[in-house]
Amino acid sequence: MRFPTGGWLARWYHSGMKNIVALISGRGSNMQALVQAARAERWPAQVSAVISNEPQAAGLRWAQEQGIATAVVPHREFAQRTLFDQALLRAVEAAKPDLVVLAGFMRVLSGEFVNHFAGRLLNIHPSLLPSFKGLHTHARALQAGVKVHGATVHLVNAELDSGAVLAQAAVPVLPADTETSLAAAVLAAEHQLYPRVVGWVVRGELLLSAEGVRWADTAQVPPQSFWTDRMASATH
Repeated sequence: MRFPTGGWLARWYHSGMKNIVALISGRGSNMQALVQAARAERWPAQVSAVISNEPQAAGLRWAQEQGIATAVVPHREFAQRTLFDQALLRAVEAAKPDLVVLAGFMRVLSGEFVNHFAGRLLNIHPSLLPSFKGLHTHARALQAGVKVHGATVHLVNAELDSGAVLAQAAVPVLPADTETSLAAAVLAAEHQLYPRVVGWVVRGELLLSAEGVRWADTAQVPPQSFWTDRMASATH
């Protein structure tokens, strides 16, 4: 597989501080985890803007308190999905993103939007893809009787939850789990997984392009999956 050596990819890996734009629809806890990791680990990148389709999203207030630029593109004000996506694309581009991360963004993006940001658009999904694509993943996992659930970070492409997998976190399903308890365990794993993967990317260890992903020649390749230990803290 050949990767491009010019254009935005070259600027990404050879420039200084990089801009990450986060898209949220609610409290934005994964966005918060990324902001905190960027600061604590001194990434050569920052979450420079947070954009939501929901004007009342709690994550917007948190971002503003952190001094991060915010914007709202309310999807209900657009008669057509394509018009919303075009407005969202303009808002994201205005923030000059090097990387766009979906962090609980509850809208399906159009092919036009995805193709525009191809190779620099990431998502975290609450299941071990390719299992349980789409919504209601925890309820479906319990209904299926799986023993292991989890989360996946992947490149976004035009097909829902089908882009190249970058890394996964596995979460044991306990006998007494409910949809609520399992969701909480998976969310805790997401808060570990997403910063880990985005850190690889912004440090130039994991190289992304519209054609796929590869590790940099100089990277010490870390484990791309890990188990979370729920047993020690389980109370049920």
